[in-house]
Amino acid sequence: MPIRWLGQLRGMINVPRREASAMLRPERMIGGSESNALDGQVVWSPVKSLWFTAHFLVAVISQPWRFTWDAACVSCVLTVVTLCCGHSVGMHRLLIHRSFQCPRWLEYVLVTAGTLVGMGGPRRMMLLHEFRDWSQRQTKCHPFFIHKSGILRDALWNLHCECRLVHPPEFRPELAITESRYYRLLDRYWMAIQLPLALLLLLVGGWEWCVAGISVRIVTSLIGHWAVGYIAHNHGPMSWVVEGASVQGHNVLGLGMLTMGEAWHNNHHAFPESARLGLAWHQPDPGWWFVCVLKRLGLAWAVQLPEHHPLRCELRSTAKIAVTIQPTATTSAGHSQSDPVAARTPAYVGLPGTLGA
Repeated sequence: MPIRWLGQLRGMINVPRREASAMLRPERMIGGSESNALDGQVVWSPVKSLWFTAHFLVAVISQPWRFTWDAACVSCVLTVVTLCCGHSVGMHRLLIHRSFQCPRWLEYVLVTAGTLVGMGGPRRMMLLHEFRDWSQRQTKCHPFFIHKSGILRDALWNLHCECRLVHPPEFRPELAITESRYYRLLDRYWMAIQLPLALLLLLVGGWEWCVAGISVRIVTSLIGHWAVGYIAHNHGPMSWVVEGASVQGHNVLGLGMLTMGEAWHNNHHAFPESARLGLAWHQPDPGWWFVCVLKRLGLAWAVQLPEHHPLRCELRSTAKIAVTIQPTATTSAGHSQSDPVAARTPAYVGLPGTLGA
């Protein structure tokens, strides 16, 4: 094995542990003087639309006539693994929000599982997430990014289209993302990565397993991802309000288990860097449970919770429980001061019995 590959392998395995009380990630969207989230046009996205439509047709045409319970179980298990371990924990909480640290090899495994969901590679997912979050932090925002266009149009937009702003911000991901050969590989072949899994399913369980484990799973995941986003920005109780933002997140009751904890979106808007989304005992969060397992095994450290970060002056509690908030105008290092809402710096207001590692 060449020496340079030995060095890269050693870098993947030996990652220094940094137990920090507040692990802040850089601001990745840099808005200029003319940047705004309102002026834009929704256009058809051929790659996104044809990818979804192809798998939808395969699932609809093939699966109802060749349904088997074992294929359904395979689809469910793979959906849980890719959405919970991959998308919710690997892509969302680890890669995008850096709410905990882990060995490089484990990060690659989790992000690969997240790529298998079928929405894109790591850089694409980070771009889509950061673009949406930056837009939602503005006082005025195009309805595409805040799910305010009606349920049918919103589904059509999010599953088949993209929004192109007239004056978008500049996307600046960190070097750890742009210089990773493995992440560049995933970004380039995020569709083709389904092929090895499809071949394995075909050999083990036949066409039924292949369709259920690939096309049915991808369609279910894409529709589910959009549906949770739509509901979580329109319906449900709120314990927190981020003042100055164009949209608020809601906690969707009854969907915590099904969404791997992502349904507690009001908590996430308030504390975006927290690895735990279900902050109360009655808010199940399977993604957080998985992080706790990794921590118990020594595979996760520097796990971030709301109390590990400074308070935000724009965060207001709507809970009936009395809380003490001491606002500060301080924002995280690297944040653009032009943002009306520094949504990258979580706060902790001390609700008793709801938080903790």
